[in-house]
Amino acid sequence: MRWTTLLILTILGLLVVACFPGDSPDQPASQISQTNETPDSGAGQAPEPTAVESSAPANMQESSAANSQSDVQPTAAPAPAESPRSPVVEPPAPIFSQEAPSQAEYVGGTRPANSGNGMATDGGTLRLLFADPPTFDPHLAEDNISGLLVNEIFGGLVNIEPFNFSVALDLAERWEISPDGTQYTFTIHPNAKFHDGTPVTAQDVKWSIERVANPELVSPVVDQYLNDIVGVQARLDEAASEVSGVQVVDDQTIRFTIDAPKAYFLAKLTYPTGFVLDQDNVAIGDNWFETPNGTGPFRLDEYTIGETILLGRNEYYHLGPPHLDEVEMILSGGSSMILFENDEIDVTGVGLADLERVLDPSDALNPLVHPYPARFTTSYIGLNVDEPPLEDPKFRKALNLAFDRDQIASVVYEGAVRPAKTIIPPRFPSYNPDLNPYPYDPEEARRLLAESSYGADPDSIPRLILSISGSLGAAVPLGLEVILQSWEQELGLQVEIQQTEWATFLEDVNQERYQMFSLGWGADYPDPENFLDLLFHSDSDGNRTNYSNPEVDAVLEQARVEQDVTRRFELYNQVEEMILEDAPWVLLWNDEDWYFLIKPHVKDYYLLPLTIPKFRYIHLEQS
Repeated sequence: MRWTTLLILTILGLLVVACFPGDSPDQPASQISQTNETPDSGAGQAPEPTAVESSAPANMQESSAANSQSDVQPTAAPAPAESPRSPVVEPPAPIFSQEAPSQAEYVGGTRPANSGNGMATDGGTLRLLFADPPTFDPHLAEDNISGLLVNEIFGGLVNIEPFNFSVALDLAERWEISPDGTQYTFTIHPNAKFHDGTPVTAQDVKWSIERVANPELVSPVVDQYLNDIVGVQARLDEAASEVSGVQVVDDQTIRFTIDAPKAYFLAKLTYPTGFVLDQDNVAIGDNWFETPNGTGPFRLDEYTIGETILLGRNEYYHLGPPHLDEVEMILSGGSSMILFENDEIDVTGVGLADLERVLDPSDALNPLVHPYPARFTTSYIGLNVDEPPLEDPKFRKALNLAFDRDQIASVVYEGAVRPAKTIIPPRFPSYNPDLNPYPYDPEEARRLLAESSYGADPDSIPRLILSISGSLGAAVPLGLEVILQSWEQELGLQVEIQQTEWATFLEDVNQERYQMFSLGWGADYPDPENFLDLLFHSDSDGNRTNYSNPEVDAVLEQARVEQDVTRRFELYNQVEEMILEDAPWVLLWNDEDWYFLIKPHVKDYYLLPLTIPKFRYIHLEQS
């Protein structure tokens, strides 16, 4: 998932991402959706969330950790994932380095909090504070709240595993890649079943791709995640009646043909856009997803809006049934810390107000604190470059230089966020720590404003409106207030705030209706293409700012097909600098490492920087 929002942060006191990917509402400081988008939030109980747009599962593709960690023992007893049988082209190597990770650093793999050391017990209910999702439909999901749920209820041919973020087998038991890298042939796992016990077939995969590519569905994410498949664009354009690049070989075999060899293609298939649905289930009607017949480790057993979501164990799960009987999600709100201390929920993020207390070794909660590594998110203010005065790059750069990110991060947010210096977040593949294009420089900002086509006279500048998610009258994130004050003080600019509830806000962002909007992007899969190409290529549906630079497009298109990892990352470093020079975003924050509270009886709970299935690994220690 991808766009991230503050919505969940304020509701849960946790980090959530709105496009998936961010991770889950069990995260502390930002709010990110499975689609990466998340609205930027202020200082709620937890650190400020980042707005992220795509959050499906984020996968590491090109270089996810090369070796899975032999000492990491999942407790869900899944059938061991087979390596692809005799692939002619080796799958991409892991993206992260293989150095020994620090406690909160994802560099070669990850360990669960409260490791059960391989001793798993079955039964029990995990309790969380959560929020109502915009949708349960994987083909429409573009936020982190929906993303977490659809990742547990549904599945695709491949997914991302939590040990080293590499692409792993799910509904497929193997894949083979053609010598030219353009054909992927998948064999369906013989035990893959829908929740009602019906076997999954290649026809189900084909039908699911046809459904999401049907222009009548109006999926907001299909173009970004499946457009590498031959025939998807023709189907979206209504120039074809089916997707020609997806062929059923037999009941257990499906073949995808893509338009060029691309290192990240498998990773893209882990996003919910590629998930497999039951045609008979969808045929029920518009409300089919109220009783979804998925393939994931959990069923949706109950959903009462504003009250409860109950996920039940899928006994048919082909990788091994989860240990938990249920996951109960409380939707009625409340203070997550109070609920945690009253033993009404089992996990929660730590807000700024409680941080000093829980980090005190003498506090009763201190033994329950676990470090939560920063998610791969970047929050920003998007600038619609077709809207005056934002069509002038000097005006846009002046906005970036006229406020002190470092001071806001350290003082306003007390170190809960990092000032964003780049589009690619820290620790992410191709991250360039040497970039700092927008230092606080009010004098240079005033010079650029004066040189812009509007000049320094505030009366010559068109009305400026910043749109954010939130109910009418809700508190504006404090960090944004400080930025707007700085713009007025340093540049004489007055900016109005307009608030819209999250689902409508996302729709309006998708329709490019805003002049300026505060949002965030969380990784769907660990490849820089997921940030730079999806968000800035002129033809990408994920480009919400109308930014267009033919030179940037050319380098992005070269990077798509570059097979050498080092060279690919060099191209992405080059294109990132070009984009930053054009300044279509006002960079805000990256997530910072934070803290999480987990009850001692909850074992093998993975704290992850991406939104990927993880509940099946958890088990509860029986007293």
